[in-house]
Amino acid sequence: MALAVIITSIALGTAACGGSSSNDSDAANVSSDNEPAGQLSGPRIVVTYDGGVRVLERDTLKTVADFPMDGFLRVNKAGDERHVFVSTETKGFQLLDTGVEVESHGDHAHYLPDGKPELGKTFEAPEPGHVTVHDGKTVLWSDGAGTAQVLDTEDPTEVEETYKAPSPHHGVAVQLEDGLLVTEGTTDKRTGAKVVDDGRTIASSNQCPGVHGEATAGNGAAVIGCENGVLVFDQGEFTKIDSPDSYGRIGNQAGSPSSPIVLGDYKVDKDAELERPERITLIDTETKKLKTVDLGTSYSFRSLGRGAAGEAIILGTDGALHVLDAKNGSTLSTIKVVKPWMEPVDWKQPRPTLHVSGDTAWVTEPATSTVHVVNIPSGKVTDSVKLDVMPDELISG
Repeated sequence: MALAVIITSIALGTAACGGSSSNDSDAANVSSDNEPAGQLSGPRIVVTYDGGVRVLERDTLKTVADFPMDGFLRVNKAGDERHVFVSTETKGFQLLDTGVEVESHGDHAHYLPDGKPELGKTFEAPEPGHVTVHDGKTVLWSDGAGTAQVLDTEDPTEVEETYKAPSPHHGVAVQLEDGLLVTEGTTDKRTGAKVVDDGRTIASSNQCPGVHGEATAGNGAAVIGCENGVLVFDQGEFTKIDSPDSYGRIGNQAGSPSSPIVLGDYKVDKDAELERPERITLIDTETKKLKTVDLGTSYSFRSLGRGAAGEAIILGTDGALHVLDAKNGSTLSTIKVVKPWMEPVDWKQPRPTLHVSGDTAWVTEPATSTVHVVNIPSGKVTDSVKLDVMPDELISG
């Protein structure tokens, strides 16, 4: 493990939208004459902490910009590799420009520094909830208003259309080829989902009590979690897949463009204040079958990720990344990253968090204010960087 590097805080102005940029010398060196000078290896990393959000350089995890913000904060992909959406307690979703220009060249892209990171437009959304990216659209869901704001992923700065549910609820919406998939329910009871297009309902199902969470598979199928299984939408219709237990809640999912299988969590204690599950689910959207796998360790809702080849990756409370073959659930590798930990009862409290992009995983360790970088194919921790703040959520642009 690399020697931890102490990151000093950047001097901040009084304006909340201010930020400081790293020098060009901090950027990754060019690797060939065909690549532009000063290019970065990929999108920047954004991390939340109690008091703000911080933009980090992908390779070094050096601070590029720091934005003081009040309240509990979350970060979500905008989908264009440049922006992220910050979920705030009082303003809704605020767009954060990480200051990276993305030049797409078919099978690869170049990433270039492009000005200072800055906070931008705020999209009003009482109780901001899930953000989804699919089919070229980014959708912002408001639990408090029951609205879905649909934006163009390539330019996530303007709302193209807005859907309003009959009743506000803790839900989610995702744009599919057939239409907009939206959950149904009220603040007291969530029941299912439907797909709407131009005001018409294409398909619907009320067989999903406690509906929560969403992921799309590589074949375009969408999976919605229920308290007794999942709903799968593909080829214009919903299919219910039941859990093996009468109460088998799947509320958090992770999809992969490389796999028809969706990774899900799995809880069986309906009355628990906080259940610490040790089984995960692998949901095959082609065979419409669900498989549970016993990890032998618990995990949290921030523990699920997918590898470049579609591997199912779970950060366990034993401190290790468990890399599984998504097809059969067999263990491909176990990578020790952080010290053993316990999930806090309060879901807003920091806990080790996993983010995966390609062959690289980033894992936070709040107890030591450290972010670890893991190369998944080699099974090695390649760097560990200590911040001067306690990291909570993190994501790449």
